[in-house]
Amino acid sequence: MKSQSKKDQSAKRKNNVQKFMQRDQVFDFLTPKATPKLDLSHNVILYLEDISVSFDGFKAINDLNLYIEAGELRCIIGPNGAGKSTMMDIITGKTRPDAGMAWFGQRINLLELSEAEIAEAGIGRKFQKPTVFEMLSVEQNLELAMAQDKSVWALLRTKITSEQADHIDEVLQSIGLIELRNDMAGKLSHGQKQWLEIGMLLMQKPQLLLVDEPVAGMTHQEMDRTAELLTSLAGKHSVVVVEHDMDFVRSIAKKVTVLHQGSVLSEGTMDHVQNDQRVIEVYLGE
Repeated sequence: MKSQSKKDQSAKRKNNVQKFMQRDQVFDFLTPKATPKLDLSHNVILYLEDISVSFDGFKAINDLNLYIEAGELRCIIGPNGAGKSTMMDIITGKTRPDAGMAWFGQRINLLELSEAEIAEAGIGRKFQKPTVFEMLSVEQNLELAMAQDKSVWALLRTKITSEQADHIDEVLQSIGLIELRNDMAGKLSHGQKQWLEIGMLLMQKPQLLLVDEPVAGMTHQEMDRTAELLTSLAGKHSVVVVEHDMDFVRSIAKKVTVLHQGSVLSEGTMDHVQNDQRVIEVYLGE
């Protein structure tokens, strides 16, 4: 009896594993949740107005006003401690300001949403250090990025629809990794991992991308490719790039915002801000 019971249990476990590994089902977590409608009727996708936040008496953001247009590629520069990272933390809900307003389009109040809800509304953030799943293939990383259930088991069980497969191909083409789709992410170069992480954001179809120091540690060739990639995204998405490499900023930027002590010091073309005496004194140097 005990022997038969063990056989039954073993058969049941085997059946459950086989069922779990089947990719013949479309799961709810691949269906995007309904989010508030993004209203771009005024052609502005992001409003930060009179934003201030302090940490232990230090004012990291001080009466900040910033407006990003729909489809714009904006570069944000400034010295360390200028408030660039804190600004992105506020936009993505990681930090709540002490005062001010933050709106995504005309209708979505970012200060009323959680980090997850902000991501679902259409704001994606890429940090400086790439965080890809190195033991998965490039394509599997993109599949996992589109799922709301972020477990590898969920990925293995999931059947990809034809529409989702087309989107994966489109993203692979955009990030220049279509020929490496079956390679393990851990084998990619530093620059390729950065592109893959941008691709993972694109799988979620964000309206606004926040990209933090994308070319740090890259070769010149990788920097050129990254410039092409970010430039190609503008128009279809609004892109905000925080970067210290001035040559890279000049290669992609039509409009640059300089932050200093938590507020906007200067704003305009790269030529304009580079010739602004205040920017020279606090950031670019003589």
